[in-house]
Amino acid sequence: MNRFFLAVVGIVIVAAGIITFSMLFTVHQTQSALVLQFGNPVRAELEPGLKFKLPFVQNVLFFDRRILDLDPPAQEVILTDQKRINVDSFVRYKIVDPLEFRKKAITDANFRQIFGGRLNAAVRSEVGRVLLGDMLSGKREDVMHRITEQLKAQAPEFGIEVVDVRIGRTDLPETTSQAVYNRMRSSRIAEAAKLRAQGAELKAKIQAEADRDRTIILAEAEKTAQILRGQGEAAKTVILNKAYGQDTDFFKFYRSMEAYDKAFGDGTTMVLSPDSDFFKYFGNESGSKDKK
Repeated sequence: MNRFFLAVVGIVIVAAGIITFSMLFTVHQTQSALVLQFGNPVRAELEPGLKFKLPFVQNVLFFDRRILDLDPPAQEVILTDQKRINVDSFVRYKIVDPLEFRKKAITDANFRQIFGGRLNAAVRSEVGRVLLGDMLSGKREDVMHRITEQLKAQAPEFGIEVVDVRIGRTDLPETTSQAVYNRMRSSRIAEAAKLRAQGAELKAKIQAEADRDRTIILAEAEKTAQILRGQGEAAKTVILNKAYGQDTDFFKFYRSMEAYDKAFGDGTTMVLSPDSDFFKYFGNESGSKDKK
């Protein structure tokens, strides 16, 4: 009898433990919980700690309360100027109302598909309204701001809070990249040709001015040289005339010596009569034909 009683007590204790264990669950600080009864959500537990639920008929679904990333595949967008670009965008969000999240999205995979589609739709709508150059300027921030506002307005519907939206990368498709590269290359070649033409024109102008200045400088120098040469010849003539006037015989003798030096300096052979006036100073220093 005592053994039977102890067995019953033991069974009751074990059953009570199982029931108690199934009634308790813990919500961590990084989580929120949703209590389901037969698959239907009945309440949300947002604060961390030890929580209670009905045993066996209720179960708990946990959600991450930290900031999560949603990064759908990149998509091709046609801009206002009909350029095509590949846009890779992502959104950061937090689940603030797991009950609404469960009702609307049902599963995390389903939410990522639905909200990722809305993100891509907002990106196509806003990016498609600008030019290619705007995505490389300050207008890019305006585009992201408008996309963020659209998604923040839709976030409460899913029980989430949108923290940030970013366009991570914008790339040109291969065909567009090649076309843009060809246009840039043609533009640079044309600009280089223009600069070379301007350089050649400037070179010709500088060279012409230099040649003109050179001609003027040489002409002025030649003019100055002629003037100085003339002045020197005039001064020489005046000096020689004065010298000639002082001693006529010496002057004739000196000029004859200069003539002899030029004529015989290089060993020149001359056939002349000894009685020629050219040799009059050879036999007589006075130049007279009468010998002493």
